[in-house]
Amino acid sequence: MAEKRVFKLVHAQARRGAVEAVQSAPDGFCVTVSEPTRSLDQNAAMWPILQAFADQLQWPVNGAMVWMTPDEWKDVLSAAYKRESVRVAMGMDGGVVMLGCRTSKFSVREMSEFIEFLHATAAAREVDLLYREVA
Repeated sequence: MAEKRVFKLVHAQARRGAVEAVQSAPDGFCVTVSEPTRSLDQNAAMWPILQAFADQLQWPVNGAMVWMTPDEWKDVLSAAYKRESVRVAMGMDGGVVMLGCRTSKFSVREMSEFIEFLHATAAAREVDLLYREVA
């Protein structure tokens, strides 16, 4: 497995460690400095909202109103959050595949905005986020 070191730049020692790693890295290594991606807590907060959509709201799929899974709602809602600017490709057998919107790539800030968007969309569509289906 390729060597990978990640430094969270939260104090001077971490910054010094990152600089040292860069200075001692072999030729050809790459360095990326970026915002952190979404947190596990943010990810965990997203799924009950998606489940509420799945439990309470049907959506048109292939011309019919159907109940979608939380994963399918994530696809629809993340595309809406991105103002549906994701790309759409033709599938191998003539269907349609949505490209390029992965919440796992969202920054912490962007994931916070997405969760706010989910709350606003739920309110607009009358999806009760406190609703719990009894089995």
